[in-house]
Amino acid sequence: MRRLVLAAVLMLGIGTAATPAVAATHNKSGAAAGWLARQLVDGERFEADFGGQKFPDQGLTIDAIFAFAAARSSDTNAEKAITWLAKPEITTGYVGSGTEAYAGAHAKLLLAAKVRHKNGNAFGGVDLEAGLRGLLAPSGRFSDRSDFGDFSNAFTQSLALIALDRTPAGSPASAKAFLAGTQCPDGGFPLNFGQTPCASDVDSTALVVQALRATGDNVNAAEGTAWLASKQNADGGFSVGANASNANSTGLAAQALAGHRPAAATQARQFLRSLAVGCAGAVADRGAIAYDATGFDQATAPRATAQAVLGLTGVKLANLDGGGNPAAPTLAC
Repeated sequence: MRRLVLAAVLMLGIGTAATPAVAATHNKSGAAAGWLARQLVDGERFEADFGGQKFPDQGLTIDAIFAFAAARSSDTNAEKAITWLAKPEITTGYVGSGTEAYAGAHAKLLLAAKVRHKNGNAFGGVDLEAGLRGLLAPSGRFSDRSDFGDFSNAFTQSLALIALDRTPAGSPASAKAFLAGTQCPDGGFPLNFGQTPCASDVDSTALVVQALRATGDNVNAAEGTAWLASKQNADGGFSVGANASNANSTGLAAQALAGHRPAAATQARQFLRSLAVGCAGAVADRGAIAYDATGFDQATAPRATAQAVLGLTGVKLANLDGGGNPAAPTLAC
C-alpha cells in the first residue's frame, strides 16, 4: 500500500515438491498474481535496489502475499514468501530489534502471518502480537519506538486494528476510538495525525474504512466511503492529489468500495483492467498492471500489480485467506 510499504515509512523454500503446471487464464486478477509471482527473487522475495546494492523488501513481499490470497492463486510462491519472512534475520530486520520497534511493520507482518495461518506469537523468533500491543500508547495510537523518529500513521493504525481483530483478544477499544477520532470534517481520513488543517487522503481513507468496518464502526466507515467515492476521477481511477489516476490508489479504493458503492467499484475495476498488459505486450510482461496510463514500467509494476489485484478482486484485508491454486497462471492469449 502506497505509503506503508515504502521504505521511507517503514523503512518474506519449500522442499522438494514438484512444481505445479502453470495454467493460462483469461482472469485479470489471476494473470496479474501469476505475473507477480514470477517477479519474486528465487520465487520467494522482493528486493530493493539502492545504488546497485540489494536489500530485502519485506513490505512488497507481504503485498504480494496479500495479492496471492485475494486472487486465490500462486499459493506455492505465497508459502515460499512467508517462509522467507519467518527467517529470524528477515523478521527482525523488518519489525526492529533491541531499542527499535516499528508498529506498522509489526502490524503488516502479523496480518501476513494470519493470512497464511502461521503463529503470530512465534514468528521468526518474535511474538508479533505482543510486540504490537506493546507499542500502543495511552492515547490509543500505535507508535514506533525508534531513535529515528515515529513514522506511524493511518496505515499503521488501520493495519494494526485489522491484524489484531484476527487474534483471540481482538483489537483494543482505545485504538479503534483513536482512529475514528482522526476523521476530517469532510468525512475522509488523513495520512498523518495531528496536522492542521486536516487533509483527507484517498489511500489512507481506503484503508481506514476497511479497519473501521472490520472492527464494527460502520457509521464512520460509511462517511469515509462516501468521501472516497466523491474523489473518483472521470476515467474511473483514483489519484494522489491532482495527479493522473494510478493503479495503487485505485486498487485500494476499489477494494474499499466493493460491496458498498458497487457502481464506483465497477468503474474502478474497469480502469485497473485498462492498465493490464495484454497479449499485444511482451510475453514476459503479460498480466502485469501498469502504474498509470503511460504504460508498463518494470520499476513500478510489481507494487502497482500487487495493489491492483486487491481492487480487481474486491476482497477486503480483513477477509484475506491464504490458499487456492498452487500455480502462478499466465495470461491466456
